[in-house]
Amino acid sequence: MPLGGGSFTTTNKVLPGAYINFVSRARALGAMGERGTVALPLELNWGPEDEVITIEAGEFQKEALNILGYSFIADEMKPLREIFKYARVLKLYRLNGDGGNKATVTIGTLTATAKFAGSRGNAIKIVIQPSIDNEGKHDVVTYVGNAKVDEQTVGSVAELKPNGFVVFNGTGTLEATAGKNLAGGVDGIATGESYATFLDKIESEDFNVIAYAGNDILTKSLITAFVKRLRDADGYKVQAVLYDYTTADYEGVISVKNNPALVYWVAGATAGAEINQSLTNRIYNGEYIVDTKYKPSEFESAIKAGEFAFYQDGNAIRVLTDINTFTSFEPNKNEDFSSNRVIRVIDQIANDVARIFGDYYLGKVSNDSMGRTLFKNELVKYHEQLQNMQAIEDFEADDIEVQQGVGKRDVIVNEAIKPTDSMEKLYMSVEIQ
Repeated sequence: MPLGGGSFTTTNKVLPGAYINFVSRARALGAMGERGTVALPLELNWGPEDEVITIEAGEFQKEALNILGYSFIADEMKPLREIFKYARVLKLYRLNGDGGNKATVTIGTLTATAKFAGSRGNAIKIVIQPSIDNEGKHDVVTYVGNAKVDEQTVGSVAELKPNGFVVFNGTGTLEATAGKNLAGGVDGIATGESYATFLDKIESEDFNVIAYAGNDILTKSLITAFVKRLRDADGYKVQAVLYDYTTADYEGVISVKNNPALVYWVAGATAGAEINQSLTNRIYNGEYIVDTKYKPSEFESAIKAGEFAFYQDGNAIRVLTDINTFTSFEPNKNEDFSSNRVIRVIDQIANDVARIFGDYYLGKVSNDSMGRTLFKNELVKYHEQLQNMQAIEDFEADDIEVQQGVGKRDVIVNEAIKPTDSMEKLYMSVEIQ
């Protein structure tokens, strides 16, 4: 995240950084780096506490049990499977509230304690049997549900080492048992403070989308305020995906209509969408039931209200249109800003230019005509890449202007861009002769 950034009214900033404004060219209101990371706070009954853990798509498929206590195919992992339909990386934070309790079991002089607090610890079972191949020793096996996750052959309790699910304590000889479950694991209860802690920790992470599928208005408001601050004050362009929150009326917030659980799929699809892609008409390929029993007039109202909705097309469920909650159009901020594809383009430009400036120019290149020309050439090449990707169109080098600012260390960049969008409406006239 850049040290300084965001929008500006006058060239009076103190922190070094890139300050970028996006406004619409005046017209009638009636006219029409790498992505893929989702940040998610989630109430879980297993896993690391009070920290953000990074999970990649391939890692989730292979290591879900070891990381989160459930196999990839378990029902409890459905929200994450939805996210990873399109996301590459998940920044997951376990909401654990008051902390809960860790499950334990005592077998003779051995005490096994779950590595993490939560009810999933009650599914852990310890089996101790005399070793067939090592006389005088015992095989100590740890199961989570029916899955064997660890086996150790030891001569005494003290020789046991902790594994990914339990910590062993005690001394003396081992007592055989056909299987004994840990008990007493209790889940913590998430509170508003839990979400505030999550936001504090996620702020230092890199992500494209933050998701919350709950109904709590205060939490939605808190996340919206967080995203607005990142986008407008800090210059870090991210979006939030929430359920039923058109109140945001902001390009940085997407409001899902049909089902709260669809937030996960939308978050993953939004994060994974490239800047030259739209989610409009994309088929929903997730696992949740989608209620699409709406009249055409209700879908029209949904679009006007800034709702991200799904509709039925034969046997397929599709995205109605890829929009966010911004509806308060004005001359300097028109309908274009309600399109998530357009937002992805301008967000990418803001994030990338800030990174380019910070990595290669800030404090390294002289602010003279040669240095500014070098910076402009860099920006021109970058925008040409965007045009080659069909993210913008009609770009020319003269659309970018780099000037000396008021201070000797200030650089002012003015540019005009035309983000492209996907085809959505066909108006066709046929002349019959």
